[in-house]
Amino acid sequence: MSRTGEEESVPLPRVSSSSSGRLLRARPDPFLVVCRCFGVVTSLAAILCIAVNVLSAVRSFKNGYDIFDGIFRCYAVLIAFFVVVAETEWNFVVKFWKVLEYWVGRGMLQIFVAVMTRAFPDYSSDRKELVLLQNISSYLLLACGVVYVISGILCIGSLKRVRQQKEITREQAVRDLEELERRRGELEQLLIEERSVVEILYNLHRDGLQVRNLDTGVVMAVGTSMLRSENDQ
Repeated sequence: MSRTGEEESVPLPRVSSSSSGRLLRARPDPFLVVCRCFGVVTSLAAILCIAVNVLSAVRSFKNGYDIFDGIFRCYAVLIAFFVVVAETEWNFVVKFWKVLEYWVGRGMLQIFVAVMTRAFPDYSSDRKELVLLQNISSYLLLACGVVYVISGILCIGSLKRVRQQKEITREQAVRDLEELERRRGELEQLLIEERSVVEILYNLHRDGLQVRNLDTGVVMAVGTSMLRSENDQ
């Protein structure tokens, strides 16, 4: 079939920044999701240990029969607080306590807090619920610490850090893509506005009208280029 008229141009599909961002953020890493959930469980166990040790310290100081046990519980509260902070993985914390970045060191700290919480239970007391909370919180945090130590020996912590770095890189790529799409939209808008102005000036010059404060050579050059583009189509 011969072509005598204008060729129909097929518009290329444009991938927007939102669709590109959805493609890159479609699926979070399941491994990192499991690690975050386990970190939440560990933090809750450490918070429970803090509550139990605070109650035990208050009881020891209040009755005055065992001041050393109260001091011991205060140290347990302080170290358990570091366990909770370590699970947040703040850059400030990791920077000054490098050992908390590694799962073996983090697990050993959790086991130490669990042992401190479980130590010196007062079975002769009437408050059996406090002893029960001590057992629950200590064994739960002990289990988390053992899992951390075994996982650290198997280099799962290193795998997590590698995947976290990949996730950060992907998020940065998404932000850069969104910024490029935004700038491209602004440039396209400026191009459309400038083209509209040029077309208006060309039409005015073609109709024989005088345009003030404008170089005639510029208008003729622009008009000639547009006329050639129209003839080529």
